[in-house]
Amino acid sequence: MAVQRPAKTTGAKKPVKRTVKSRAKKGEKPGFNWKIPVAALLLILLSPFYYGYVLGIFTSTFRWFKDIGVKKGYHSYDDFGIPIPENYTIHGIDVSYYQGKIDWEKVRAMEEDGVKIRFAFIKATEGLLTVDPYFQRNWREAPKSGIVVGAYHFFRPFKDGKWQARFFLQNARPERGDLPLVVDVETLDGQSSEKMRKELKAFIKYVEAKTDTKPIIYTNLSFYQDYLKKDFEGYVFWIANYYQSKMRLGKDANWKFWQHSDRATINGVNHDVDMNVFKGDSLDFEKLRLK
Repeated sequence: MAVQRPAKTTGAKKPVKRTVKSRAKKGEKPGFNWKIPVAALLLILLSPFYYGYVLGIFTSTFRWFKDIGVKKGYHSYDDFGIPIPENYTIHGIDVSYYQGKIDWEKVRAMEEDGVKIRFAFIKATEGLLTVDPYFQRNWREAPKSGIVVGAYHFFRPFKDGKWQARFFLQNARPERGDLPLVVDVETLDGQSSEKMRKELKAFIKYVEAKTDTKPIIYTNLSFYQDYLKKDFEGYVFWIANYYQSKMRLGKDANWKFWQHSDRATINGVNHDVDMNVFKGDSLDFEKLRLK
């Protein structure tokens, strides 16, 4: 009969207690601790810098998509309802009785992406007898809101130029800080171009003599090129040329205002409005204002 030997215990070590409850099965990777990346993500999401960054990306992306199909040099503006040419910092409108009663405080308060209304040309008279019914109200209320104003006369070539100028000055009395007076000429009214230029020169000469300031000449691009370009050098022009991303005039053309749209939507105005830009910076704009 064999003798049973006792188990050998000398020098034996107890099993090491593991910190994990169970071994990973063959082929499994060790467990991933999600706490660190989740905490980092929360810190990013709660950071104000993150929201500013995301907002900037969203705004740029939205603007990019919105401007697809729009001519280069334009940006679309939802509030104004039109694309506006780039690289101009001073914007304005022109109004007449067509716009009705205007809330000029709302006009001045409107702003989108830095674009706001800084000036307004206001119709005063037409021909020899017509005074715009809203002129006096607009002429009084617009400056109260901080908008720089200028008055304009709609010129009729079949009527005496000097008498039209006298009628205009009887109703529009510019003050210090205003923009120069404007003569709006855009039709021959059945007259020859020579007759139109003769009466227009008489109008301009009278206004200049009485105010000691050259009036601005408003017209559209084709009328300027066909009838005015060569005969009125030295005068500042305000040119209408709609729905274009750039003013297509040579460098020698002395234009300062560009009426680029007749479809703008402006707070405080119940009808579409002509939208304009000024060619120049704030210093150039201040130099043009009456002293």
